[in-house]
This record gives sequence, C-alpha cells and structure tokens, in this order.
Amino acid sequence: MIKIRLTRKGATNNAFYRIVAIEEGKRNSGKVLEILGFWHPKHGTKTLDKAKVKAWINKGAQTSKTVEKLLA
Repeated sequence: MIKIRLTRKGATNNAFYRIVAIEEGKRNSGKVLEILGFWHPKHGTKTLDKAKVKAWINKGAQTSKTVEKLLA
C-alpha cells in the first residue's frame, strides 16, 4: 500500500519535512516514489503540489493524519 507521509530532513533544531509518496513498510530514509512538497514548521511555510497529491489518492494512496491536517 502507498502512503503519503512526512520524511524528516535538515539539521538538529532546524528540521523541515518532505511530503512524499512511499511504500507503507519502508523506513523514513527509504527510497520514495515521488516528492509531493515540503513543510518547514519553524518558518511556517509549506509548498504542496495538490494535483500530484490528488492523483496519488485517486490511485489508492492513503494519507497520514499529519498530512491530512496540512491538506485542510
């Protein structure tokens, strides 16, 4: 099953997150299928390709709870 979830990147105390489509059993540092956007909570910025997210959801991907909040 494909999940749309966050992967952590960046330095200590300066983290940002990529929003990615990835196989459910893979680790956070595993190979992703597609990068859909990013979220930088410290700066309050987010960039998201909603068309790509919608396409993955139509293919059967499920979003994590945090990504659902970011989409709303």
